[in-house]
Parts: sequence; C-alpha cells; structure tokens
Amino acid sequence: MKSNFLSHSNEYTLDEWLSYLESLHTSEIDLGLTRIGEVATRLSIDLSFAKVITVAGTNGKGTTCAFIEHTLLSKAKTVAVYSSPHIERFNERLRINQLDVSDQAIVNAFKKIEQARQDISLTYYEYTTLAAFLVLMIEQPEYIILEVGLGGRLDATNLIDADIAVITTVDLDHQAFLGNDRETIAKEKAGIIRANQLTVLGETSPANSVLAHANALKAKVIQRDSAFFVEVHSNNTWSWHNSNFRFDNLPVPNIPLDNVATAIAVICLLLSDITESELANNIKETKVAGRTELFKAKCHVMLDVGHNPLAARYLKHYIQTNAQAIRYTKIHAVAAMLADKDINSTLNELTGVIDQWYVASLSVSRGAKAEVLAQSLSLAKASVNCFDKVEDAYKMAVSQAQPTDLILVFGSFYTVASIRKLLL
Repeated sequence: MKSNFLSHSNEYTLDEWLSYLESLHTSEIDLGLTRIGEVATRLSIDLSFAKVITVAGTNGKGTTCAFIEHTLLSKAKTVAVYSSPHIERFNERLRINQLDVSDQAIVNAFKKIEQARQDISLTYYEYTTLAAFLVLMIEQPEYIILEVGLGGRLDATNLIDADIAVITTVDLDHQAFLGNDRETIAKEKAGIIRANQLTVLGETSPANSVLAHANALKAKVIQRDSAFFVEVHSNNTWSWHNSNFRFDNLPVPNIPLDNVATAIAVICLLLSDITESELANNIKETKVAGRTELFKAKCHVMLDVGHNPLAARYLKHYIQTNAQAIRYTKIHAVAAMLADKDINSTLNELTGVIDQWYVASLSVSRGAKAEVLAQSLSLAKASVNCFDKVEDAYKMAVSQAQPTDLILVFGSFYTVASIRKLLL
C-alpha cells in the first residue's frame, strides 16, 4: 500500500494525503520520540537557524503563542507558529507571518517524509509535525513558536531544542497518557526544558516536579510572582513588571490575562525595545479563534474550545464578569465532548451559570454520546436537551434564545468547528 501510494503521490490532493495518514498507524496517540526521531535524522531536520520558543501546558498554550506571535510581528520580525489541532482547515496548523501554509507546501513535505520513513510507522500527528519542520526549513523565519500537542517530554515537537521553554498551567487532563496527578503530569510537561536554557513558568505555584527538573538542568527560570509580577486594578487596567521593565495601564485583553502575562515575560526576553504603548495596542488587537470568541447573531454567541475543568472554571469566571457588564438575560450552553475527557467535572464547573443545556453527540471515534453528558448534569438537576448532532443542538438553542441572551458553545475543537462555520 505504501509503495503504491508513493508511486502515485503526485496525483493526490492534501485531503487525500490526510486520509492516507490516518490509516498508517494503529493508534491515534502513540507517545515516544524513537520512531519520529529516526525519520527526522533521515530528513536532516534542523531548525537551528531560528530562535525557538516551545509552549507546553494544560490550558493557555494557543493564546500564549498567539500573543508572542502578534507582538514579534508588530516589531517586523518573521514568525512561524506550529499548533494543533486545527478548527476548520488543516493548514491552520502552520502559519508563517500569520498566513496559513499552502496545500502544495504541505504535500511536498509529505512526499519527502513518505520516501524517508520506509517501514517506520508514524502517527498522523508525528507525520504532520515533521512536515511542518520541513516547510520551516525552507521558509527559515527568525522565530519559531511550537505549541506542544500532548504533554511535553514525548511530544513530537520536543525533537527540537527550545531556546525558551514555556509552561503555562498544569492541571488534570489526558490522564490516560500523562498520569493521574498534577505532579506526574507536570513532570511530563517539564520535559521541554533544556539544560542552562531559559524557562518561563506562568503559574504562581508551579508543581514541585517542574521546579525540581528545571533545577536539575540548571535552567534559568523566570517564574510568575518571583521574577515577574502582575497587578490587576479596579479601573479595568492592569500592570506587569520585572526587574527591567514596567508596563502600567494595560487594557483588559480579549484572551486570558494570565496567558498574556506569561507571553510578556517571553517577549521581554526577546525584545529589548518593547514599549508600553506597543504592548497595549497588541493586547487590544490579539484575538484567537475559538477562545472566548464572540459573535452577534440572533443573540451573542461565544465559542470556546475549553474541554477540561480548568478551562471550565475560567469560562465560568469570564461569563459571570461579562454577564454583569452586558446583562445577559439567560445563558444557554451547547456542549459536546470527547469521551476520554473529565466530562462530569468539566460540565459541573458551569452548572451555576447555565440556564439551559443542549448537549450533543460528537460523530468522531473518540466522541462521547449526548446521554453521557446529560447523565453528568442530572445530579445538578439542570434543564437538559439531547441531540445527535452539534448543529441540531445549536439550532434549538438559537430558536429558544432571546436577543438579550448568550449562547455558549464549548467542549471540544470539534464542537467549535461545527458551529463556527455556520457563524462565518
């Protein structure tokens, strides 16, 4: 099959390649760097031409990457971001100077990998990560920002030695692969740290396993509330400072403030001439698809890819704050999740702010059935409607909502993707 596909590869579109990649490996997730490392060696993967920032964490990776990217671009730097998963198009996974790479660039990279891997089996994610590296070697941007897909130590992005390692937050998620407690999960994420290199920690109280690993490697740790500080003021502004920089009267961001604060710590390591007015402007401008993304349809519709208890707690706080400001009459939630997530804890974080639930099944291999979500909400005695499709759940929510209501769509990248295309 492999040789036949390769011999006709010039005829195949990107979508056909992606379908082929899905069939190559027995598991969707198969952590480890041995197989991909061998293929990377054969391809002579080398990103040493760029400054590499690798971002790991349970939540906040995408928004942290986006703010670093936006600020570097505002200073006329060339910047690439590799992230996953995508919301609508596969090409979103690699953008250079905020432009998604072309189908042809990805296909060309796939052909090289197919020739090099021979009998080595790669997962979809490993294959696509190598493709991103090959495209980057051609484009050679000054800065490369790598968002870790899962964990850190054994993630495909960890083939590359980071100049700056960033860990946003650590909480329970992906326990089947990373461990059942915060310290164990944190140790996996700390695997992106390199000896004697810079490490930015976005939490005020990082896990002990992260600190121990960083100390063992003699990494240069920049930790919140130790090396940089954040103050939130009552007049909807906030301040950030460290020993070299101070930025006051910063506006409230469109993305989580904690992630912006972490990103600023990275920016101050990269740019010596960043100003308060430049930062303030970038904070106003930076928005990320699917992260508390607000649309105005019949009523306000908010999309968020949050899919674990930590993300749900942030959503609850965000909605409560905005509900007071905008004065929503009712809040409707359209939710669909993957079966391997902590569905019960995630949904129940939000039961106090949601007036009406519309839960749906996800039609992917790992998708949870609507009835599973409904069962999780039953103890809270919430008002719940079940649907076979996310689109149907959303349409019912729209039909029930008033112009002064909010519809929250959340639970998975798949959930957001289903509705975002309708809103666009």
